[in-house]
Amino acid sequence: MKPLFLLLVAFLLAFLSQKLFLGQYGFPLSGRIAMCAMLFFTAIGHFAFTKGMTMMIPGNLPFKKEMVYLTGALEVFLGIGLLFEPTRNYAAWALLLFFILMLPANIYSSLKHIDYQKGTLDGPGPNYLWFRIPLQLFFMAWVYWFSIQY
Repeated sequence: MKPLFLLLVAFLLAFLSQKLFLGQYGFPLSGRIAMCAMLFFTAIGHFAFTKGMTMMIPGNLPFKKEMVYLTGALEVFLGIGLLFEPTRNYAAWALLLFFILMLPANIYSSLKHIDYQKGTLDGPGPNYLWFRIPLQLFFMAWVYWFSIQY
C-alpha cells in the first residue's frame, strides 16, 4: 500500500510542480518521475530488509542476498532510466520484465506467510495476493502508459 500511496503523491507533486515552475502541465514526465520515486522507495527495502527479502526467493537458489541487492540496485537504475529520453524505452521494457519476474517471489512469499520487513513467517498470507497481483499489474500499466505509450 505504501508504494501505491507514494506513487500517487509523487505524481501529484510532480504534476503541480511542473505547472508552477515551467508554466505547463507535464503529464507523461510526471508519471515517470512518480515511478522513479516509487522505485527508489521500494529499493530501500532491499537494503533495509535484506533478510526478509532473501526469504522471498523460492527454492535453493544460490546468492540470494546478492540477488536482493542486485534487484534493489536495478530498481534505482531503471527508475533513473525512465527520466531520460535516450534510455526511457529500454528502462520501461526492462521494468515490465522485472515486474513479471518478481511476481513469483511475491506469490511464494504470500503462500509461505513471509513478512519481509520482520524476516519472519507470520506475514499476511495468500489473501495479500488479492491486492498484490492487481497492484503489480497497475504498476506495469503505469510504466507502459507513461513511458512507452507517450
